Amino acid sequence: MDYGHYRTLSISRRGEAGAVLDIQMRAANGKLPTAGHDGHRELAEIWRDVGADDSVRCAVLRGEGMGFSGGGDLAMVEQMAVDDAVRTRVWREARDLVYNIVNCDKPIVSAMHGPAVGAGLVAGLLADISIASRTAKIVDGHTRLGVAAGDHAAIVWPLLCGMAKAKYHLLLCEPVSGEEAERIGLVSLAVDEADLLPRAYELADRLAAGSQSAIRFTKYALNNWLRQAGPTFDASLALEFMGFAGPDVREGVASLRERRAPKFS
Repeated sequence: MDYGHYRTLSISRRGEAGAVLDIQMRAANGKLPTAGHDGHRELAEIWRDVGADDSVRCAVLRGEGMGFSGGGDLAMVEQMAVDDAVRTRVWREARDLVYNIVNCDKPIVSAMHGPAVGAGLVAGLLADISIASRTAKIVDGHTRLGVAAGDHAAIVWPLLCGMAKAKYHLLLCEPVSGEEAERIGLVSLAVDEADLLPRAYELADRLAAGSQSAIRFTKYALNNWLRQAGPTFDASLALEFMGFAGPDVREGVASLRERRAPKFS
């Protein structure tokens, strides 16, 4: 499999026979990976290639720079607010991102440090084993932007940490530290930042060395819990993208650009 066409992802191989695919989201701004047009599309597409690559037994997803992911590019959000074709395309990519991860037969390990927001967070929390540094800052910022929390929240947060915690963090955009995320069950493990990548690679190597049929069939069966929530996810995603055509998202974007609290009518 040739991964050379990916522009926003740095992809290399690790382990015996290169069976572990190391996927790093690039920090185009030198600070945090952000999901612009190319980044959003590629983060959705990569999991099809991982699934089709017979030489891959496990994938590790991590971020470059100061954090795991910095959320969506505001210029793209502004385009979505006024251009139906852009909004429809990004809706398809957001749908595919979730379902491609759920249906990828290879196990995925995420290693989250610093801020973990937006499309990157979708992949980070849907990974089969999610690891966060204790000081990581996990935030679902949709309602702060003025749209419903639709891209992955409804399908996985209640299952991971329960409905009460899910509503608390999703309705209020309340941050979750990596340490707290482990405590409430939102992530698999929380470790010191210095141990984050070594631990992720260690677990990926163990997965790559295990029985591939047993691991992949177990993942498939467990992910039926997520597939059962498919209608809930589809509804939440539709409501999110309905919001991108509404007035609140304009105030949400303006408030982020001006670094102030939003004033929704």
